[in-house]
Amino acid sequence: MTNEILKDAELDRVAGGTYSETADDSRFLNSLNGSTDRYGDERILYGNHDGEIVRGWAKVGVQALIYSGSFFNGGSYNKYFINGNQVTQEQARQHAMNVTGHYMKRSDWEW
Repeated sequence: MTNEILKDAELDRVAGGTYSETADDSRFLNSLNGSTDRYGDERILYGNHDGEIVRGWAKVGVQALIYSGSFFNGGSYNKYFINGNQVTQEQARQHAMNVTGHYMKRSDWEW
């Protein structure tokens, strides 16, 4: 076993989320049901779209806590809950697809 030093971006993901994950949320929800606009990393980093993305998740029964909307907010992490239980982002996506009956592979929404 070797010890590896994580880069800042990798460490941010370990902590629970990044603006890149939030941008992925927007693209996924946009392709799933049109509940959000499609945002790239930079627009998430320098904008404030968290509320829109939270509302998009709520439409499919996922309570999302998104904290990546502003470059100036001092950090970012996202958490997802279904029926009060914390789940991963991938589990939230699967739940959303089950609710809508619209099943997609990553390549279907990540464009």
